[in-house]
Amino acid sequence: MGALDGRVAIITGAGRGIGREHARLFAQEGAKVVVNDLGATETGTGRDISPAQEVVDEIKAMGGDAVVNGDDVADYDGAKRLVQSAIDAFGTLDVLVNNAGILRDRTIVNMTEDEFDAVIRVHLRGHFLTLKCAAMYWRERSKAGERVQASVINTSSTSGLLSTGGQANYGAAKTGIATMTEIAQKELGRYGVRVNAIAPAAVTRLSATVPGFEERRERNRAEAAKTGFDKTDPANISPFVAYLATADCPIAGKTVFVRGGTVQLFRPYTVVDKITIDRRWTIGELAGATAKWGEITWSDEIDLG
Repeated sequence: MGALDGRVAIITGAGRGIGREHARLFAQEGAKVVVNDLGATETGTGRDISPAQEVVDEIKAMGGDAVVNGDDVADYDGAKRLVQSAIDAFGTLDVLVNNAGILRDRTIVNMTEDEFDAVIRVHLRGHFLTLKCAAMYWRERSKAGERVQASVINTSSTSGLLSTGGQANYGAAKTGIATMTEIAQKELGRYGVRVNAIAPAAVTRLSATVPGFEERRERNRAEAAKTGFDKTDPANISPFVAYLATADCPIAGKTVFVRGGTVQLFRPYTVVDKITIDRRWTIGELAGATAKWGEITWSDEIDLG
């Protein structure tokens, strides 16, 4: 018996990297998987369905059940076809894992409109459209009196949650995804849908484009040689995602950092101080009362490894 026996899952961006490991583990745990991947480069250009097909072939070779889908998640008709492909192939849909993404890193003063729009489109719009199409299906099932135990796992990032220079487009999208996750849970919980997000850290073809990658990789290799455990392996992320995808998982509306053997729960934006009077403030009063805020710095409460 697998933890995901009988579950039908869509995994976007599943042709390579973290998404590929999700698809493999889901299939090993008994899920039927729609392996979605446009097959674009890390910057979002081109199309090649062969990586996704290779994952499907691999799953079938190990006795699992999977179909390939090459639709663009950031296109509404493509998102609708993606959801329908699961229903057509396997009769239903239980899990949506939004993982597809690209990078076009640049500082704000050098970033073009196209570089900003392309990243926002794939990440934020892509998450929204697949979530919307899946949610419409689950709402109709719920209204028809069926018991729905659906799960959505979105992919955020510490780039947005903790802010990383040179990634204003990517970070903004990833922060938006975390917030959209919380909102979606408030809206969709009534239909039997749980929505969570992960912020994964692993070595992938996207992370390889970030400055300083080679130095970090050498440090990670040296550590792995000593401990026998590679904390940067994308496969480390998938068990928690699979747990979130199980029918009876109680976690909902949360964002969780996952790296190696470490899993850490994020806290959403929280008020840490306030000032108040019973009339309108003057600028001078505000300057005196809030100057201390300029001294406040934020330390990471999670262990980034």
